[in-house]
Order: sequence, then structure tokens, then C-alpha cells
Amino acid sequence: MKTEDRFSNRVDNYVKFRPHYPVAVYDHLLSEGVIPKGAVIADAGCGTGISSKLFLKQGHKVFGIDPNKNMLDAAAEFLNDDNFIPVYSRAENTSLENKSVDLVICAQAFHWFDKQKAKQEFQRILTPNGYVALMWNDRRTTSTDFLKVYEDFLQMFGTDYKEVNHKNVQDKKIFESFFGNTSYNEKVIYNYQDLDFVGLKGRVLSSSYMPTEEHPDFNYMLYCLKKIFQRYQENDKIRIEYDTILYYGRFDKFSTAR
Repeated sequence: MKTEDRFSNRVDNYVKFRPHYPVAVYDHLLSEGVIPKGAVIADAGCGTGISSKLFLKQGHKVFGIDPNKNMLDAAAEFLNDDNFIPVYSRAENTSLENKSVDLVICAQAFHWFDKQKAKQEFQRILTPNGYVALMWNDRRTTSTDFLKVYEDFLQMFGTDYKEVNHKNVQDKKIFESFFGNTSYNEKVIYNYQDLDFVGLKGRVLSSSYMPTEEHPDFNYMLYCLKKIFQRYQENDKIRIEYDTILYYGRFDKFSTAR
């Protein structure tokens, strides 16, 4: 399956059940001088607009860039904001004007890009002092008994979970190559979701590596998920914990690590 098509049949679950980004992400970038007043944002790989929403709520103009039209249409409907400009394109060829944005964000998407081509494109569209911020909601896998079992569940049923896991690109050498040596900053912020079983099921089915209804393992997968939920739920909810991880810097003169 082409990268841009992986989420076409998961749009509804993605909108409803993927974790959002805490406002502390915006506050941190603001305090670090990453977001100037009136900044124009390019959200590369914006998907259904979950990451764009964080910046739209602060009054910024956001170009939402994505090659999946189903996802992009869902973003426009979900956000319903005149400051959101959908751009049906790839991160490596955004079609935006030269030096037209102050910040490029890539949320849960960087691992899908051709990194060298994306870097060249970001350099083209960024203003001279513009930044790039890469961020992930990185699910914890060992902090609770439920999360340990849930990780085993994903390993068992995921069709290509190990191959497409975003953790594969969270390597210092990759970021040094992308940003340039060690000239980028890191920040980790706690995040979580409290979900009932419907929410947990939707969260599972929002992932491109999990079986869909036509897969022979689908019903058995849901049976196992229900058993896991019943065992670990408290007051009919389970908690998925995340570390929202930020990597941010500039391609020209970088700020020093703080």
C-alpha cells in the first residue's frame, strides 16, 4: 500500500480517537522563541488536523499539507476554521511559495517522509529565521501493566507494526543529519488518553498497521482486546500514557540546546 493511502479507510477513527497534543507544546515553543507573533504555520502531513488545531486555537494561519485527500477533507470539516488552508500535496513538494512560512511542524508524520527531499523543501518555504518542529505522541509501553499487555497485543496482531513504528526514526543520528550536527532542541511533555472500550477499539483501528474488518484475524483481535479491557479497566476506563516528544531547530543558525 502506498504511504499516502494507508489511512484512507481509517479517517473516522483517526479523527475521533487519536490523542491530541497538549497546549504545553505550544507554550514551550512560544517561550523558546520558535513562534513569532502572527506566525504562519505549515503542518506537513497534517492528516485530519489534530496537530493543526493546536496552532489554530492561538489564532495562527495554518497550511495543512497532506497527500491523502480523505484525510485532508476530514481535517477541513473537523477544524471548520477559515485560518486553515488545506493543501493537497506531499511534504517533499508542498507547492507553497518561497519563504512563506515561519514554522513547519510535522506531527506523527516525519517517519513517512523522504527526509532529504523534505528538508530541501522546508528550507525553500521557511523564512530566514524559521524553525522546524517534529513531534510525536510516543506511547509508553512499560509504565503500567495494561500498557505492557497492550504492547504485546499490538505486536501480536499488527500486520507491519515493527516496520512502520515511528520509534524507528527517533534516533540521534537521524536528527543530527536532518537538522545539522547537534543543533536542535528536545522537550518531553506528558500526555494521556482515558478511554472506554469504544474509544480503545477506535484507537486500535485508527492505526494503519492493525487489521481491518476484512482481515481473518479481525474478530479474534477484538475478542482479545475486550478481554484486556475488562481485566485492566477502572470505572470502565483505561489510560494510555504518552510522552509528547518535540525536536526543533533551524537549518541556518541554530539555537543552542537548552
